[in-house]
Amino acid sequence: MSAPPLSVHVGVIGLGAMGKGMAASLRRAGYTVHVCDARPGAAAEFAVDGGVACNTPAEVAAACPVVISVVVNAAQTESVLFGDHGAAGAMAAGSVFVMCSTVDPNWSIALEARLQQLGLLYLDAPISGGAAKAASGQMTMMTSGTPAAYALCEPLLNAMAASVYKLGDKAGAGSKVKIINQLLAGVHIAAAAEAMALGLREGVDAAALYEVITHSAGNSWMFENRMAHVLAADYTPLSAVDIFVKDLGLVLDMARASKFPLPLSSTAHQMFMQASTAGFAKEDDSAVIKIFPGIVLPKAG
Repeated sequence: MSAPPLSVHVGVIGLGAMGKGMAASLRRAGYTVHVCDARPGAAAEFAVDGGVACNTPAEVAAACPVVISVVVNAAQTESVLFGDHGAAGAMAAGSVFVMCSTVDPNWSIALEARLQQLGLLYLDAPISGGAAKAASGQMTMMTSGTPAAYALCEPLLNAMAASVYKLGDKAGAGSKVKIINQLLAGVHIAAAAEAMALGLREGVDAAALYEVITHSAGNSWMFENRMAHVLAADYTPLSAVDIFVKDLGLVLDMARASKFPLPLSSTAHQMFMQASTAGFAKEDDSAVIKIFPGIVLPKAG
């Protein structure tokens, strides 16, 4: 792995399920990784095995020509850039901000223009694959941005991801493709939960149903992955119910702007909304199965 054109220093802001793995992949590739996170102690814990713990986004940005933001949504990204001790004011001209959140594509397009006015480059770069693939450097990145942004970022992207898709020379396309991916992910989880719930209601053994479906044409990656959580009665949030309340909301917003009907997405969104308001907002997204009445879910152990 060759070093980036200007520096071996790279910043990662947000050390959640995905960001921590991405930062670790960069560290393994030989980069000096400057990190910060809103949670006390998270940056210091990462830096124990190598890297530089920083207290604020501005501290990260002052040291790094590339800053990668891996936070939940647009509001958190705004705070990273423009909040107290934000990164934007500390980044040197010509530095690049890599935005990995799932956001409204129009917001991402506008952010590129805002950063250009500050003399900064921008890469619209949502991610997919889950925590395990992020940790192993095998995730997918859906990117769009200027050639100048790619010139600084490409070695870093390849260190973090197995598949880096270049979808356009300006912001927006990366976020649009990610939102379409989230449409499928959310609908598949909802459908998997519905199928498992029907099986439970009909008295089918849950483990047997899982075994059959995962070896049959009705299987999907989401069924295989998320219904394993249901069988284990483990709703530890790798991706929470409220993530799909947000992401399917973005799906519907994008379609609504062009009056495009999305009946399956609308139904799945309502299912996650129901699960959220029923008290399962922070549980794993497989907890959407808990909205179905009259079923007895597997218990831990």
